[in-house]
Amino acid sequence: MKIHITSFRHADLAKGKRGFLAAIASVLFTGVFAQSGTNSPYSQFGLGTLAEQASGFNRGMNGLALGFHDGNQVNYLNPASYARLDSITFLFDVGMSGQITNFSENGTKRNIKQANFEYVVTGFRLAHRLGMSFGILPYSNVGYDYSTTGYVNNRNSVIYTNTYSGSGGLHQAYAGLGWSPIKNFSIGVNAGYLWGTISRSIQNSYSDNYANTLSKSYNAEVRSYNISAGLQYDLKLSKTDLLTIGLTYGLGHKIGGKPTCRVISTNTQTAVSDSLVLGGSNIKLSIPHTFGAGFTYNHANKLRVGADYTLQKWSKVSFPEYVSTSGNTASYLLNDNYFKDRHKMTIGGEYCPNPSGRNLLSRIRYRTGISYATPYIKVNGKNGPNEISGSLGFGIPIINSYNNRSFLNISAQIAHSSANGMISENIFRINLGITFNEKWFQKWKVE
Repeated sequence: MKIHITSFRHADLAKGKRGFLAAIASVLFTGVFAQSGTNSPYSQFGLGTLAEQASGFNRGMNGLALGFHDGNQVNYLNPASYARLDSITFLFDVGMSGQITNFSENGTKRNIKQANFEYVVTGFRLAHRLGMSFGILPYSNVGYDYSTTGYVNNRNSVIYTNTYSGSGGLHQAYAGLGWSPIKNFSIGVNAGYLWGTISRSIQNSYSDNYANTLSKSYNAEVRSYNISAGLQYDLKLSKTDLLTIGLTYGLGHKIGGKPTCRVISTNTQTAVSDSLVLGGSNIKLSIPHTFGAGFTYNHANKLRVGADYTLQKWSKVSFPEYVSTSGNTASYLLNDNYFKDRHKMTIGGEYCPNPSGRNLLSRIRYRTGISYATPYIKVNGKNGPNEISGSLGFGIPIINSYNNRSFLNISAQIAHSSANGMISENIFRINLGITFNEKWFQKWKVE
């Protein structure tokens, strides 16, 4: 079989009210113009390619987050961290990325370039030991377009072409609270709205009128909720050393979607078509229960290192699958063996020579991290590709006449995904995040 891959498809924020209006406008803009963040052919399975969801500063550490809290950064991967947000600031964080992906199979290679607007989040202190955050970020992405060609029954005179394409994905808007009821302990929760449309199609054609052509289109439209919770506990080891333990949980539940499969068979000689619609309101998509645990060791706010482990129970989730049976009949029913549990391990950290120093170079935060993740999908009954990735990043202070607390977070990531007998992917990604830190709640003294 010959594989032919065609394509895998503000100025400064002002103070006060103007900064808030800019933040709200950016949130609305993201919601309207959300786009697919992948070109991977593996996004044709399940809910698509799962989004990383980490913010700009997390990505420098390759997503390390569960035991991490910082008063000047929004860490929405563990909502318990909101309780530690700085009491006088309003944080606004926006992120984007650009990547080059190399796909390879059986000697065929293809490079694809892509840029994405990733997320926008805010965070601020509501009261003593009580913080809040809200924003928009991706959940999964679908985006691919490729074709396969070959001869029918080894006949050199008839060539078939199967074209596969898909687009869409799921997005989430959330609002969360983090509260510290007692010293060194905090809990938090994110409650959100999960929405999106997933569209996939397979079209079959022949070089002559050899047989009827067949096309299948799969569609689902999700409108549901999403809830996650977390806790963090600080264990003081010495005057300068702190160990933070973090735990998270994401609720698994049905998200609806009313997935349908439309099958159209066309007689190439008469151009007469027959269509069949399967699925609908009697089928519901689901997301899994998710468990996470991690820790971060902090030395004098200069050195922070840690590790995270996340388990997503996809094996308990069903997904609809088209099955053609004998007698020209077909079904579109939930398959209980479509997914497998996903495990992810991350190790990372950051180093800052002098967080309160006057020299710019001494205040830069140097970050790095590595991760290993197993797949949640199966491809023709076999496990999908494992992924190993690494990152290097910097948190550069933005210093001007009225603000020296904002940060430009830049990181580079490389990721490799592969499985025996399947397409391998190599990704080089540049992440850019800007955290604006405004003094909204500072108390002024009049003398």
